[in-house]
Formats: sequence, C-alpha cells, structure tokens
Amino acid sequence: MRYRKIIHLDLDAFFCSVEELLQPELKGKTFAVGGSPEGRGVVSSCSYAARQFGVRSAMPMGRALRLCPELQVVPSHFGAYHEYSQRVMKVLQNQTPLVEQLSIDEAFLDLSDLPQEPIDLAKTIQQKINKEVHLPCSLGVASNKLVSKIANNIGKDRHHAPTPPNAITVVPAGGEAAFLAPLPVKEMWGIGPKTAERLTVAGIHTLGDVCHVSPEVLTKLLGKFGAELSLHALGIDDRPVEVEHETKSISQEITFERDVRDRQRLIDTMRDLSEQVGYHLRREGFCAQTVRIKLRWSDFSTITRQTTLSAAVDQDGEIFTAACALFDGAWQPGEPVRLIGVGTSKLTSGAQQLSLWDTHSQKERRLLTAMDELRERYGRPVVQRAGVLHKKERS
Repeated sequence: MRYRKIIHLDLDAFFCSVEELLQPELKGKTFAVGGSPEGRGVVSSCSYAARQFGVRSAMPMGRALRLCPELQVVPSHFGAYHEYSQRVMKVLQNQTPLVEQLSIDEAFLDLSDLPQEPIDLAKTIQQKINKEVHLPCSLGVASNKLVSKIANNIGKDRHHAPTPPNAITVVPAGGEAAFLAPLPVKEMWGIGPKTAERLTVAGIHTLGDVCHVSPEVLTKLLGKFGAELSLHALGIDDRPVEVEHETKSISQEITFERDVRDRQRLIDTMRDLSEQVGYHLRREGFCAQTVRIKLRWSDFSTITRQTTLSAAVDQDGEIFTAACALFDGAWQPGEPVRLIGVGTSKLTSGAQQLSLWDTHSQKERRLLTAMDELRERYGRPVVQRAGVLHKKERS
C-alpha cells in the first residue's frame, strides 16, 4: 500500500521569533508582542521564556504583566511578519508545489512524490528554514493532514524549556491509530470542553476508547460529528493538500486562553483583527466586498456570518463596522466565546482612480497608507487615531 507523506509546519512563536531578529537583545528575554495594557491590549504572541510564567497568546496584556512583572511589551510589526512569512513559504514551495498555507505561520505540504524518507524530508525543511530564514519551526509528519497536525501539537506540548521547541514528531505510516489511542479526547480537532465532558460521562476518555464504540452510538451521542469522530480516532483522513494560486480571502482570528464573555473585550479584539485584515488587504493591493466574522463557542461549535457591502473596501473602520453589526446579530450577552475571527472575501484590485474632488474615502485611504508605512518602520503603537487615544485616556 502506498502511503502519503504529509507534513504540518508551524513556526514557533512566529511574531516573537521575528522580533528577536529585528531586536537581537530580546533573545531569551520574557517579552510579548501585542497591544498596550492601558488600551485593553491582548497578547498576540509571547516568548517561550514568558510562557514559563504562564503567559499565553490571547491573554489580556494586563493579566500577562501580573503573571510576569518583568514582561516587556513589544509593538507588532506586521510588515516584517508578512515578509518573513513569504520567505518561509518560498522555501516550502522550492521543495514541492503542493503547499497549503493555513495562516501566516502554518502550512501543510504533500511530499508523497519525493523518494526520501519522511523524517529526512522534515529535517531538510527544518534546517533550510533555520539557516536561510533564521526562524525556528516545528513539524508533524504523518500519512494525512489530521494526524500530522495532532502530531505537531503533541511534539510542541512536550517541550517545556524557555526556548523554541524546533521539534519534529513523526507518526509512521500504519501507526496512526496506535499513536492516537492513548491521547485524551480533547486532542482531536473539534472536541471542546462540553463535548469532552459528554464523552467522559459516556465512559469515553481517550481516542482509543472512541474506537471501541460503534459509529451508531457515537452518532446518537454527538450527531453528525460522531460519525466523523469514529473515523478520525482511527487516524483516517483522506483530505488532499489544497493549493490556492489565487488569493480568495484575507482573514485573522484569535483563540482566547479562557472563554470571554465581556462584550467590550470582544469588540476591542475585533477592532484589532479588523486593523490587521485592512493592513493585509492594502499590502496585497486588494479591496473586499464581503466581510465575515467567525465565532467559536465554549463547546467548540463554530458559526460564521457574512455581509456583502455595496462597494469594495480596504479600510479598517469599514471592515470593523460591518464586523460589529454581524457580531451583534449573532452573539447573546454573556455568551462565552472561545475564538473570534474577522475575514474578507470577494476580492478585487485595490487600485482606484482618484476623483477631481478627492472624496473622504480617498483621503482615508491615503491616511491609512501613511499609517501603515509608519507602523512597519516603528511598530504598531507609534501612530494611533485620536479617538483610540481618547478612549485609552478615559479607561
């Protein structure tokens, strides 16, 4: 039987690793990339030294500072992150054209047509990224996407040192079910606290336990997801690595360390995500006509809502306004949110002919372009709108 060779690659603490290249004095220090604690900022990424104190991504920056008083807060440089991400993806595409980029710091590769052993391929890729781009990365290697992703998660979780894991975790072809069997059910994609509790009550604690329950029983217990879980617990996943040569959407999302019920924090997070999406649209030369949000609840169930605007936009404020309207229509006050995302699609060229009278929209675009250039050079907080600053002064 011919097995596929699938690799899941994840750049270790990507934003922090780039910041260490930009500012070598940060190497080995406790620091976090993100917003100011005075402005209700959140941790976008944190160094492995900071993680020793319990600091985690998506944590309020104020709480991170209480856990680690010596924590340095570093402004984000999205332009640099974008550039380094492109360099990494170029390394991957030099290995194979079958690269599925999941996010700015994560991708799947299908190396099935190459003759080398999977572990040798993984070592070669890791060494190239370490030496050519100077970034640490971890890889999960398996015969499919599901198991390679879980393998990478497990490999990174086993690392407890104050340095990047730079791990490689291999699941031999044919050993998928044996690898998954001892893992707690929460390690499987799609299983959150409520689903895990439901399985525990039914006496199902590990993925190996799942394999001893009939698909019919799992379907009664979990609905359609039960049938999928029955296959996934055995390590069966036939999904291909999907290559998109044309950008179809631009989005950003964040998973909170603890479920969030506070509306203001959720709104602040959406504003931050909208700014990131707007920046990437302008950087890529796109405008978007469709804005969407993604919400994942505490039980890991996920919804998306979208709206199509009358005209394509690339401005943070318009994206944020549309996202807020979608959010208010989908969220009930006090409902806990595990993940929140803002995205755009229906992309068109962002180039527009300036009119004789120079509309407000065109002035706004020029202002944002100037702000982008300053933020790329000096960091995100160097320039902010007066309304945002006034809000921080009041809070």
